[in-house]
Amino acid sequence: MIQVEHINKTFKVARRNAGMKEAVKALFHKEYEYVHALEDISFAIKEGEMVGYIGPNGAGKSSTIKVLSGVLTPDSGTCLINGRIPWKDRISHVGDIGVVFGQRSQLWWDVPVIDSFELLRDIYKIPQRAYKDKLEELVQLLDLKEVIRTPARQLSLGQRMRCEIAASLLHNPKILFLDEPTIGLDAVSKIAVRNFILDINKRHKTTVILTTHDMQDIEALTKRIILIGKGRILLDGKLEDLRHTFRGAKKAVVEYSGNELTLCEGLSMLADDYSLDEEKGARKGRAIIGIDTDILSVSEVISYLSLQVDITDISVTGTSVDELVVQLYKQYEI
Repeated sequence: MIQVEHINKTFKVARRNAGMKEAVKALFHKEYEYVHALEDISFAIKEGEMVGYIGPNGAGKSSTIKVLSGVLTPDSGTCLINGRIPWKDRISHVGDIGVVFGQRSQLWWDVPVIDSFELLRDIYKIPQRAYKDKLEELVQLLDLKEVIRTPARQLSLGQRMRCEIAASLLHNPKILFLDEPTIGLDAVSKIAVRNFILDINKRHKTTVILTTHDMQDIEALTKRIILIGKGRILLDGKLEDLRHTFRGAKKAVVEYSGNELTLCEGLSMLADDYSLDEEKGARKGRAIIGIDTDILSVSEVISYLSLQVDITDISVTGTSVDELVVQLYKQYEI
C-alpha cells in the first residue's frame, strides 16, 4: 500500500544574529544554512498495518508525513501510495487519506461541529447516503450525539479531538495519519481515542501511521515501530523484538529494614530512600535496584538481598516502553 524508496529533502534556511545591525546587514547579504530533513528514507507499510513513527523533535517525522500526504515534494526518491505519487496526484490522493494533527484543527471555530462536517462532505464530494451512514457510525462510536451541535470553540480538548478524528474519517479513507492524537488529553479521553482507533482498524482495515512522543500510545496501538533520527531511518522492527533485545534490564523496588544494602555484580543502586533508627542502629527504607538478568536471575537477587535485610515488600518490573525508547536514543546518539 505504501512504498517509500530513497526519499531526500533539504531545506534552505536563513540565519542571522540578533540586533538591528545584523538585521540591516541581512537585507543586503543573507546567510543560509542547508538542513537535511530527510536522507535516503525507505520503508514499506502493508494495508491494515498500524505503525508507530517515532523520533525526537526535529528528527524528520513531520517532513515524512507531509511527503506522504502530498503537501511536500521531495528533492529525490520515489513514493507510491495505492499506486499514486502523492505530490503529483493530490486531488485523488487526498480522497484516500485522513490526517489528524493534535495541535492543528480542521474544524471551523465559531460554528457547530456538524456544519464543519457538512462542509467537509462537500469538499470530499461524499454521496449523501454514504455520508449519513458514516456520520451515524462515527457519532455512535465516538459518543458525539450532543457534541456535534456545539461550536468548536466551546468544546473541551477531549471533545474537540474526538471531533477532529471523526472529521478525518468522514470520507472513509484507507490511510490515517495521526500526529500526537492524544496530546493534552486526560486519561479517560486517551483510552477512548485509543480504543476507537483500534476499532476502526479492525472494522475497516484502515492503515494507521502514528507519530507521537507518548509511548503509551505506541504500546497500545502498534506492534511495529520505525525510529527516525537526524533525517535517517535508524531502526525498523517489531516492538516485541526490541523488548527482547533489552530483556536483560529489570528493576526491583524493595522495601526493607536492617543494615545498609551492599550490591554485587549485576546489581546497581538507582535510588535508596531510608530513615535511620538511632536506638536500634538499623535502617528502614525503600530502594530501587537495577538488575542485569544476564548475570543474575530474579530469584537469585531476592535470595541475595534477603540474606542482608528483612524484606517487607518487593516488586520487579521489566523495561518500560519509555525507558526502551530512551535507550534507543542513547544507542543511536540522537
